[in-house]
Amino acid sequence: MQQRSVVRVGASLIVASLALTACGSRSEDGGGGTATKTAKIGVIAPLSGDLSALGLGIQHSVELAVKQANDSNAIPGWKLEVDAKDDEAKPDVGKTAATSLSSDKDVIGVVGTLNSSVALQVQPVLAPKNIVQISPANTNPSLTQGANWQSAPKRAYPTYFRTCTTDAVQGPFAARYLFEKAGIKKVATIHDKKAYGQGLVGTFTEEFKAAGGQVVAAETINPEDSNYQAVISAVKPSAPQAVYYGGEYPQAGPLSQQMKAAGLNVPLMGGDGIYDPKFITLGGKTSTGDLATSVGAPVDTLESAKKFISDYNAAGFKDPYAAYGGYSYDAANAIINALKESLKDASDVESARPKTVEALGKVSFEGVTGKVAFDQYGDTTSKVLTVYKVAGGKWATELTQDLAKK
Repeated sequence: MQQRSVVRVGASLIVASLALTACGSRSEDGGGGTATKTAKIGVIAPLSGDLSALGLGIQHSVELAVKQANDSNAIPGWKLEVDAKDDEAKPDVGKTAATSLSSDKDVIGVVGTLNSSVALQVQPVLAPKNIVQISPANTNPSLTQGANWQSAPKRAYPTYFRTCTTDAVQGPFAARYLFEKAGIKKVATIHDKKAYGQGLVGTFTEEFKAAGGQVVAAETINPEDSNYQAVISAVKPSAPQAVYYGGEYPQAGPLSQQMKAAGLNVPLMGGDGIYDPKFITLGGKTSTGDLATSVGAPVDTLESAKKFISDYNAAGFKDPYAAYGGYSYDAANAIINALKESLKDASDVESARPKTVEALGKVSFEGVTGKVAFDQYGDTTSKVLTVYKVAGGKWATELTQDLAKK
C-alpha cells in the first residue's frame, strides 16, 4: 500500500501550462512567463498500521518545511514538492517505495525511514542514484558506520545521513541510568529480533555489564505475536529488577501489561521506539513507572522549537508531530539548505544530485532540535538524550543529558 501526498505551494500555477522537458517538470508562473523547475523530496515512513502515529508526524513535518521554503522562495527558480510513500514499517515495502522514488528524475532527496530494518533495504536503492537520504529516527549504528562499527567503522553509503543520535549512545545511556541513577543491578533483556531492537539491546548489555550489572536473562519475541506469556515465564524466575526491551511500542505496551499481570512487577525500559503515548494506552495503568530513552531534549521545552510547534499546529494537520517531528523538520531543512547550493545553477535535478550529497555533508545551522550538522559518517554531531518515566498516564521527563559535553 502506498500513500502519496504532494505539496504545491508558492506562486499561483496555471496547471494547463505544465510541460515535461529534458530539464524536468516545469511550470510558467503568473508573471512574465519565467520557467519554474520542480524538485521533489520523498518521504518513506509507515503511514498506515501500528506505527503510523510516528510516520504521519514525519510526513507532515516535512510538508511544513517544504511549504515554508516555497513561501519564502528559498530556492529561486525552483518549486519543491513532497512525495510521501507508505513503507508499512516493512523492509520489502520500503524497498519498493525507494525504487519508485529513485526512478523519478525529479526526486532530489528523501526523509526517512523510521525503522532501521527498512533503511537497510532503502539505502542500496537510493545510493546508486546519488539521492540523499536523511533519517530522523534510525538509530542502528551500522547504517552509517558499517557492520564492524565498533572495531573498524567505515561509511557504507555517502548519501545517507541522520538527525538523531544512535544506539551506540542510546543503549549505554540507558544502562548507566538504570545502574547509577535507579540503583538497579540485575536486568533481563528482551528484543524483537529486528535491526533496531537487537542493536539497542546489544549496546545496552555491553555497557550494563561493564558498569558491574548483571544480565540475568536474555530473551526474544516475535513482533507479530501478541501473547508474551512464554517469554515472561522464562524471565520471571531470574528475578530481574527491571526488563530492558529492544523494540517498539505496539509490542512493548502489551508486554509491560502482561508482565505485571503475571506478577513480574518491575519497570520495563526501552528506547525511542516505545516513547509514544500509545505505549501507555497499550500498557494500561500498570505502565506507571516504566521508562524510555529518546533522542534529544523534549521538543516542547525547547526555545528553538516554539515556532515549529506553533506553525505545525496552525497548519491544521490532524496528526501530531509525535516523537520525530522536530527531527524530520530539521532533516527536510538540511536538504533544503543543501539545495540552495546544488540547484542554484542546475538545469535539472539528476545533474544536481552529486552536488547535493556534497553540500549536505557541509550543512550547519541551528534547527528545531538544536545544532544540525553531520560528522564524517553522516551521523549527527548532537548527542543529547532524555530519560522519560510514565507518571499520571503521561511520559514525564526524568533526565536530559548532552553526552557530547562529557
